[in-house]
Amino acid sequence: MPLNTEGCTMTTREDTATASDSRPHTQAQTRVHHVRSGELDGHAAISGGTVGSRRLWMGLVENPPLSATDNHHHGESEAGIYVVSGHPVFVFHDGTREVRLAGSPGDFFLVPPFVPHREENPDPREPAVVVIARTTQEPIKVPVPELYHLRETPTE
Repeated sequence: MPLNTEGCTMTTREDTATASDSRPHTQAQTRVHHVRSGELDGHAAISGGTVGSRRLWMGLVENPPLSATDNHHHGESEAGIYVVSGHPVFVFHDGTREVRLAGSPGDFFLVPPFVPHREENPDPREPAVVVIARTTQEPIKVPVPELYHLRETPTE
């Protein structure tokens, strides 16, 4: 079956650095990396340690049946989550009450920087498997004693 490339454009810049990153590129930054499913470093698939990533962390996390993480946030990092299988529940505080968002395979979630939350898997039989992408090179997980509403700070 032929590949449909109609409407696709590809631009390459082999001889110059991007405007936002004028540092010299090493081989780690000038090639596509393939991390096979059996080659993860713990949960990490893409990180500074695995492929030399500078600003991105991606990994696969499996939460066993009837489990919950501790309350935590991811510091300055945004976290994007894609549900592969199972039905995880993401819990946070909206300032008035605890909010529970139930996910299903194919769903996406965004956890903004510094927002305390926890992940739960209430299913007694099936693990919840998610792919996580973070905007920092390595994972950040800061435990907090309880969920609380993150208030915006005034800008000056």
